[in-house]
Parts: sequence; C-alpha cells; structure tokens
Amino acid sequence: MRHSESLALTYFVYLAAIGWLRRVPLNRRLEVTAGGLAMCAAIVVVGRIGGLVVRAWAPNGYVLAGYYLCGRLFVQPSTRVESWLLQWDRRLLGDPSTRFSRWPSFILTYLEVVYMGCFLLVPSGFAALAWTGHYAEADRYWTMVLAAEFGAFAPLPIVQTRPPWALEPRAVLRDGAVHRFASLFVRRATIGANTFPSGHTAGSLAIAFAVIATLPWTGAVLLAVALSIALACIVGRYHYIIDVMAGAALALAIWAATAARGI
Repeated sequence: MRHSESLALTYFVYLAAIGWLRRVPLNRRLEVTAGGLAMCAAIVVVGRIGGLVVRAWAPNGYVLAGYYLCGRLFVQPSTRVESWLLQWDRRLLGDPSTRFSRWPSFILTYLEVVYMGCFLLVPSGFAALAWTGHYAEADRYWTMVLAAEFGAFAPLPIVQTRPPWALEPRAVLRDGAVHRFASLFVRRATIGANTFPSGHTAGSLAIAFAVIATLPWTGAVLLAVALSIALACIVGRYHYIIDVMAGAALALAIWAATAARGI
C-alpha cells in the first residue's frame, strides 16, 4: 500500500472512531461511521486491484469525502475559541469587515475567484505532473496533499468554530457582486464550519510544494496562486488570520517531513 493510501486509511479510521468519543447526534455518528468504514474499504480495494490511473486519481475523492464527512461532526462551536480568534484578527486588522474596503476591485475579484477555484487546484496539481510524464510522483504528491488536507480537517471534531463571515457584519468590499456570489457559494457548497488550520491554505501550499521540485516553473505559479488563496481567506473573511498562519505552518512541516524521509 502506498504512503498516501495508508494515510487516507488512517484518517477515515479516525473519523469512524472519533464520533463515538464526542457528543454527536446518533444519526450523524452512524452516518460518519458508515461513511468512514466505506471509504476504508474503497481505499483497500483501489489499492489492491486498481490500475495505475485509478490509484493515481482516486485521492481526489478521498479529499472530498474526508471534508464532508468531517463536517457532519460539527455540532456546537466553542465561543471561547471563536472569541480568541476574533481578538487576534481585530488586533492585526482593526475592523476586519471594512479593513479592505478601499482595495481595487480587480484585486478583490481575483482573490474571490482563486478562493472559489481552490478545489480545482487539487486535481490540477497532479494533472500537471501526469501531463509531463511524472506519474511516478503520484504517491509523493498525494502524501503531501492528503497530509495537509486531513491535517486541517482532523481537529474539527474537537476544536469547533464558525468562520468569521458567520459572526461578523458582511465584509465591505468593492467587488460587491462577486463577493456576494462567493459568499453564497461558501454557504451552499461548504460544511459551514471553520477548519483550524485552514484547509485552503495548507492544501494549496502543499500542492505547490509537491510540484515545485519536479516542475519549477509550474510549481512557482501554483505557489503564487496558493499565497493568493491564503490572502483571499482573510480578505473575504472566510478564515481567521491564525487559521491561515497555522495552515501555512502545517504545509511547511509536511514539506520538511517528506523531504527528511525521502518520500
């Protein structure tokens, strides 16, 4: 079994178990347990009988399943932790809802677009490797990406907080229509809970780090996009500053760990 497959298997076992250790409604507990065990079975089957292409692309599904299943364990936010996160944002930004109100609309529009397109970055990073004949990098790529994404999702059943947009006045930005659309997208397409560290930041940086050693120019572009996503998380009030900093630290730690282990 590949490193990335073992990592995914461990994460879904964790999800199947953690619901029984937290105060979660029985229907959600059963749902997450069944979903986690089903994903474990799928990973084992794909690992044993899946062809090269199937095994190379299957982790896309693992990321999505891991995100939405984890969200089912969000029950009661910790107002104390939320207050702490908000206090740091206010120390560093002043009034977060108006801090970026004078930024040019084209910059704000760009940030909203890259934020909404973050989920496309996961397959795109590997597509760049596959397109250039680097299928052998699949396990390294997915190990780094899954470690970042699952490392961001895993604390959610324990540290439960709502995102800034759920607690603050609507952000005042010049790209009004685009921001409203992005906000609607976030409310309808996401779990509505805050991941600490930021999965957007950790995942997008891990993608760039996983590609840059093999494809320097492509990796540099992905790194620029990842940094833009990190900024968008703060400007659009989708994440707290501490979330973003923790996500960046997580991605850097994973990059260092995989390099040290020679993965």
